Amino acid sequence: MGVKNLWDILESCKKNLPLHHLQNKRVCIDLSCWIVQLQNANKSHRPAHIERLYLRGLFHRLRALIALNCSLIFVTDGSIPAIKLATYRRRLNPGSEVTQDEANSTKVPPLRRNMGSEFSCMVKDAKALGLALGVPCLDGMEEGESQCALLNSESLCDGCFSSDSDIFLFGARTVYRDICLGEGGHVVCYEMADIERKLGFGRNSLIALALILGSDYSQGVRGLGPESACQIVKSIGDSVVLQQIAAEGLSFLKKTKRQLRRCDNKENSMNIHGIVHCPQRENQFVQVIDAYLKPKCHSADSEVVHRVLSQHLFQRAKLHQMCAQFFEWLPEKTDEYILPKIAERDLRRFANLRSTSSALGITLPIQKIPIKCPVKEIIKRRKFQGRECFEVSWEELDGLETSVVPGDLIESACPEKIVEFDEKRPQVRPKKFKPRSSVAAIDPKLQALLLDIESESSTLHNATFSSRAVMLNNRTRATEDDFSRRYSLHDLESESDADAYATRLPTDARSEVVNLLSPSPVRSCTTRCPTDVRSVIINLSSPSPVPSRKVSRFQQVMAMQLDPLLDSESERNANGNAALPCHPNGVTVAQSEIIDLSSPSPMCNRNVSRNVEMNYQHSNVLNLSDSETERSPEHEKKARDLRLFLASIRD
Repeated sequence: MGVKNLWDILESCKKNLPLHHLQNKRVCIDLSCWIVQLQNANKSHRPAHIERLYLRGLFHRLRALIALNCSLIFVTDGSIPAIKLATYRRRLNPGSEVTQDEANSTKVPPLRRNMGSEFSCMVKDAKALGLALGVPCLDGMEEGESQCALLNSESLCDGCFSSDSDIFLFGARTVYRDICLGEGGHVVCYEMADIERKLGFGRNSLIALALILGSDYSQGVRGLGPESACQIVKSIGDSVVLQQIAAEGLSFLKKTKRQLRRCDNKENSMNIHGIVHCPQRENQFVQVIDAYLKPKCHSADSEVVHRVLSQHLFQRAKLHQMCAQFFEWLPEKTDEYILPKIAERDLRRFANLRSTSSALGITLPIQKIPIKCPVKEIIKRRKFQGRECFEVSWEELDGLETSVVPGDLIESACPEKIVEFDEKRPQVRPKKFKPRSSVAAIDPKLQALLLDIESESSTLHNATFSSRAVMLNNRTRATEDDFSRRYSLHDLESESDADAYATRLPTDARSEVVNLLSPSPVRSCTTRCPTDVRSVIINLSSPSPVPSRKVSRFQQVMAMQLDPLLDSESERNANGNAALPCHPNGVTVAQSEIIDLSSPSPMCNRNVSRNVEMNYQHSNVLNLSDSETERSPEHEKKARDLRLFLASIRD
């Protein structure tokens, strides 16, 4: 449709403009192009049970443009031009040959379109939907894009929606090839001013490209591609290229191509030989030029044009009927779609009235403006797709109470409403945020808090072990008193008396007799013990030599636990067998677990120490109760402060 490869040639002039670029503009729409676009877009994934899906897409396009206060005009195709009949028949019957009469358009009248065809019915439904939305329709005499181009060139509209590239050849200045809705909506725009400035092609040059490359009105010249055609047309110039074609036909291509390319004569005669000597073909080029320069359209001052340029009203009841028929929508759903857009359009018109009055030096308060402001009041602030908006209530708009409108529109239309809204709002004091501590300030504070908790925890453990030691000493003294009371050891004054007394004791008690008055009770006790027992009984009363290595924490605890026991029951033996020391909690300490903590620890005893430590841990000699691990309230407060402090750092 249009000129072959022309959109590719104009690619450097394409602009993607935001959708709000169209606000307050009057735009003509080539309705046939829009229907073809929407039909092709929905053809691949159209559900089988949904008909007229193109109408639904058309409805959403129109409501988006209505909200921007776009004055829309539908333009439809009329009769098929005689010069286009050959192309039209080729499209209907590919491979068919062009007759002599069709080649000469002067002998063939225009062909009226079949109004009963499927496409004509689609156009009819689209026109009815647009009319219900207040969009008028102008039926063209022949080509719809030529009528759009005439309205644009006469400044009766700001732009044209069309996907036919030959609309530039009919004189259009601003063309919107496509439109995209939704978030980030935009339109694809081409300006004739950009084409002239960047490419150096005016309207005459584009018509010459159509003659060379081919279009709806001509087949083009074989052997010349887009690059060669652009070079030839640009070398001749926009002002004289059509005159030269009208005078010489395409014979000028032979000269121009020879100058641009050094080709052999055979190739030149093959490409252009049939054209140079064909006066009928030259006459056809003149007809193509006239068809683009003088299309059959309604003139700008005609009554039909004035009628479509007047404002048309929105027909709500008619729209309800059509949406129920085409989309099976209830009236409430239709109102939900369209009424907010109608209200936004009315507000934009009110804003335009105020801005025009201000430009003329007329500044009136909102109460004295002849047209009443459509906004009743602002309800609350909103954010929609990152934009500042207001939720407002409307005046005298049946079916719509509230909707959301852009904040900049309220500021331009009725800033007084914003002032009223701010005055009614309760004064909310801004929250005072504490300044966040820097890393340099956080480090010392965190370290001090950790040191306090560690110090307090250490004090708690020291107090726990001290209380355990006092408890063990008390139990040791009780054991000594009980032992003395049972066996009357306080009457024994010598080692011989003790031995004589021990012979009178039961066998199980002899092993517990200990001479407490002897200068070396442990040493004398060990001499009577078996060999395997002597190796594990330790003299804790002898002077402590300097340890050869550091005493572990576990060894210190074991010394604290076993020292009172060995002091009170240092010589438990009977019949040469030593009794095993007992822990206050009732846990028996094995012989291999009694270690000399004051003497140097040889390397060979490391395994013994490791076994002792494992057995000690396994038997829970310390047997710390839950009360020993409980934290003080102050300690809990410190830990809670630390958790809150770390949470604030993380935030």
